[in-house]
Amino acid sequence: MAQKPSIPKGTRDFNPSEIAKRNYIFDIIKKNFQTYGFQPIETPSFENSDTLLGKYGEEGDRLIFKILNSGDFIRKVDDATYADKNSATIAPRITEKALRYDLTVPFARYVVMHQNDIDFPFKRYQIQPVWRADRPQKGRFREFFQCDADVVGSDSLLQEVELIQLYDAVFSELKLEGATIKMNNRKILAGIAEVIGAKDLLIDFTVALDKLDKIGEDGVKKEMLAKGISEEAIEKASPLFLPQGSNEEQLQRLDALLKNSEEGRKGLEELRFILETIAVLGLQSANLSIDVTLARGLNYYTGAIFEVAAPEGVKMGSIGGGGRYDDLTGIFGLKNVSGVGISFGLDRIYLVLEDLGLFPEAIDQSLQVLCVNFGDKEAMAALKLVSQLRKSGVKADIYPSSAKMQKQMKYANNRNVPYVVLIGEQELDENSFVVKNMKEGTQEKYSLNKVLDFVNYLS
Repeated sequence: MAQKPSIPKGTRDFNPSEIAKRNYIFDIIKKNFQTYGFQPIETPSFENSDTLLGKYGEEGDRLIFKILNSGDFIRKVDDATYADKNSATIAPRITEKALRYDLTVPFARYVVMHQNDIDFPFKRYQIQPVWRADRPQKGRFREFFQCDADVVGSDSLLQEVELIQLYDAVFSELKLEGATIKMNNRKILAGIAEVIGAKDLLIDFTVALDKLDKIGEDGVKKEMLAKGISEEAIEKASPLFLPQGSNEEQLQRLDALLKNSEEGRKGLEELRFILETIAVLGLQSANLSIDVTLARGLNYYTGAIFEVAAPEGVKMGSIGGGGRYDDLTGIFGLKNVSGVGISFGLDRIYLVLEDLGLFPEAIDQSLQVLCVNFGDKEAMAALKLVSQLRKSGVKADIYPSSAKMQKQMKYANNRNVPYVVLIGEQELDENSFVVKNMKEGTQEKYSLNKVLDFVNYLS
């Protein structure tokens, strides 16, 4: 018996309609990237393991797909190591490469390797798939596309302002009104950890805090305790668990909480500058909101942190995120190069647009005109017409065989073809063709000598 085909969990096949919808999102994102002056690059789908490991925190490292070395890789493991059955010691012997987890760390590697060919500040965009060994669920896949825009070589906060505007421009063009761009600052989180006496446990503190919307206040407190953060420190951080309130209310609360932290106050100043600048410039359709619990557990963020939530009422995780990283390239030997970037979660944006019915009606219309095939002579005339239509940019085709009319019309309906062309014996004699409007059920006759009349009608 033949093996039943399957695909790995967390991956998907895409049909023509889904591809058309994805390309619609890609095109809008790419157009706005270019409008804002970003340039495209691409990096390999896999990197050396040491490029990726240690850059995303302990949890991130566990989600990296490692690639086994080619050949008889197990021979390189000595008997003692093999008998120990410790994956942490065996892995470096049998795998030297891994699928990329995101586009930011490979971008940092790219900048270091190509620094002599880059004009700084360097604004790049990148649209490529990434892989994570995550637990698959709605909106979360093991293989998915990221659409990133980053600026390196400038520590100006105007870059953060511009990236917020970029988010707003893309979501507005997608008609995804009411998306909320949540913002925090890593310096604020460091300041909070300092004033509550948990400075040495900053990463544990932020990783736990970042889960507030998933596991709730009790869950976060329990995880913090498990990581060694004292009950007294957690109690001092209790204002973070209160209802958020307006941006101004949160700024006032942070003012009081961070009065004795220099780093925390610096983060607060940065936050205030961005908010005040955006208030002057305005946004088209998105909301900008402070979220003091936003931590984004990636270790490389040092300043502003962003996360985008879908419009209210849509059950979906974040549809975008990013932040400032002051020395990410330093891990590869290039010090003091500040960067900031954002990412669009294509797959989740797709699901949100689908849920809200925001895709254009004709988006998956892969064919505008289908010519019915009535036989050899008629087909030849139809082929000539199809050629003319294609040269004019019309998506046109002819049914490949003279099957029953019912079968050909069913095919046209299934393909969502708006216009069907009929060239039968009578049309051949009259040197004409009949166009059937499939939506309205009407018919119109055109001369084969004046095909442009039909093309003009289509446009």
